[in-house]
Amino acid sequence: MKRRIICMAIALLSIGLISSCSEDEVKVDEEITAADMASIKATVESGDWSISKYSDDDIDETSNYVGFSFRFNSDGTLGATDGNTSVSGAWSMTTSEADELDFNIFFTAPDIFEELADDWEVLKYSSSKIELIDISDDESSTDYLTFEKK
Repeated sequence: MKRRIICMAIALLSIGLISSCSEDEVKVDEEITAADMASIKATVESGDWSISKYSDDDIDETSNYVGFSFRFNSDGTLGATDGNTSVSGAWSMTTSEADELDFNIFFTAPDIFEELADDWEVLKYSSSKIELIDISDDESSTDYLTFEKK
């Protein structure tokens, strides 16, 4: 009898965990491939975004981007503004030989925006959030960048 109750409790807990997952989340990590490119492009091109997390080798630098609004345009341009300062850059998405998806950001100035320039791997995305990761070639450092829809 105790075993049956425990099994039922585990089953109910499992159902609760499954149903509590956000329907907004699309895919995570290794599931993201070149086939997701059109969906991610359409998502980021629709509206303004803010940086909710930027971690450079375990150092939180999110505060450098507070108040900035980012716009990913369909022509590949990328703009950031906080109302006083405007910064122009570019963005693109490419695929690697292994069918991995890269989210490329290009800024040449100022320095805090140049730090964002990289070929990021899409870690997770939804209609309101895109989480990116960059692991250095020698795997000695990891950077995280998260954009959230405003």
